Amino acid sequence: MAAELYLIRHGIAAERGDAWPDDTKRPLTDQGVRRLRGIAAGLVEIGVGFDVMLTSPLVRAKQTAEIIAGGLDPHPPIVTTDSLSPGGTYASVVDELGKQARRRRIALVGHEPGMGALAARLIGSRHSLEFKKGAVARIDLATLPPTGAGSLYWFLTPRLLRKLGK
Repeated sequence: MAAELYLIRHGIAAERGDAWPDDTKRPLTDQGVRRLRGIAAGLVEIGVGFDVMLTSPLVRAKQTAEIIAGGLDPHPPIVTTDSLSPGGTYASVVDELGKQARRRRIALVGHEPGMGALAARLIGSRHSLEFKKGAVARIDLATLPPTGAGSLYWFLTPRLLRKLGK
């Protein structure tokens, strides 16, 4: 196996509205931060670690990457990439993954519906997966960048990950 990809949707963020006219700057809520710490503990409990974390540049995604990375030992480096922004293309994500070809365990932190569509494309499905805030999917790929369909190894809800981390 060439690579394990971990697709992660950002945690609970402040509501859209007058307080956050610029959607790119919406931060995580206190509840979102607490839940992500529990999710990180759950990942540790099942032996997950990352060689690198790629994240959308939006504040809530970067905060998610930082919180999860902070709960892991060793802390993986975090790389910000526009390819994981809302509206980013599959081709741009694949290009970014190509830059990480020597890494084996790569986390991608982004947004819905992009993460669900990316997961579907990576496993060769026409049906998008639905990522709750803080959900994590592991997809195993034979090559990096991917040249064929990978395998969905597991897909865990945020609630289950938090329970695992207790």
